Amino acid sequence: MGASITGRGVVVRKPGGPARVEEIIIDPPGPGEVRVKIIASGVCHTDLHTKLGNFGGDFPYLLGHEATAVVESVGEGVTRPAVGDVVTLSWRAPCGVCRFCVRGDAQLCAKPTIAKPRMKTADGAVLGRVLALGTFATHTVVAAGQAIPMNAKLDPAATCLIGCAVATGVGAAIYAAQVRAGSTVAVFGCGAVGISVIAGARLAHAARVIAVDVAPRKLEMARTFGATDAVDARAGDPAARVRELTGGIGVDYAFEAVGLSTTAEQAIASVDAAGTTILIGVPAPKTEITINLARFFFTRGRLRATSYGDVLPARDFPLLASMYERGELPLDDLVSRRIGLDEVEAAFGAMERGETLRSVIILN
Repeated sequence: MGASITGRGVVVRKPGGPARVEEIIIDPPGPGEVRVKIIASGVCHTDLHTKLGNFGGDFPYLLGHEATAVVESVGEGVTRPAVGDVVTLSWRAPCGVCRFCVRGDAQLCAKPTIAKPRMKTADGAVLGRVLALGTFATHTVVAAGQAIPMNAKLDPAATCLIGCAVATGVGAAIYAAQVRAGSTVAVFGCGAVGISVIAGARLAHAARVIAVDVAPRKLEMARTFGATDAVDARAGDPAARVRELTGGIGVDYAFEAVGLSTTAEQAIASVDAAGTTILIGVPAPKTEITINLARFFFTRGRLRATSYGDVLPARDFPLLASMYERGELPLDDLVSRRIGLDEVEAAFGAMERGETLRSVIILN
């Protein structure tokens, strides 16, 4: 409840347009909603996809969807979280009543709970929000179920990454693929999500984890997070190299964390008979893949996509945070740079060049 406030946010007005810091108006939260003050927000490829027009059409957009914040005010009927609570924001809060939720598959919720549009530009345009969040800003309004209470003693630059990259990657390994102890794994694309897959595979006690990327620095970081082998995809067919490293048979699980047809096809080609390929990377519209159907059929291949790693944020965010606190997830190492709101465009460039895992916006 309360009055509208004025803040600042990173706005892109049209597909492919510049991401600029603008004055924004943030209305008070409605019933079942909370207004939060952002502490830290990670810069993700999905934000770049949105900026380019490849992920939604609700321009102008307020970018950002991976954040830790503090609850500033609550709407009618909200009992949790409370004002002053530190929270990590989720872009999926199950509704509890759709066909998936009622059958016990809340991770597939068809109608996630989100806040109504509560933000607009200074000239009155209603802002679209990346994944119904919009966190490259001083404040945002979300559904109460999207704000997961977090240990306030933990570094928000690290815990904000649980809100997307870490939950997606670790969840893909543990929930979507259900990686078995002693198995072999290949991860195509070692950005923050791919690195988190590697961390998840090691938590699942995979025996061998092969990192595949074109950026040497990312391959180095992959080893830090538990990769046993690194394949430079520039040096030849990476699927053939993965198979070579596994005695010619391929891996039990392959993960594609880029969203390109090329890397998806390479991941599929790298698995053993009855192997599983998990697609994680967000593809551009009209992206298609080609597979050898006969090989896929006779080797009894498995192919599936996962959104958000099949996690349930209310259950898994605190779990991941406790793993970070105990040193089982070295999330501090994912934070390549700490930046301000006005450095987002530069952060996109560094991300595309493979110089960073995550740039994190820090707001005071």
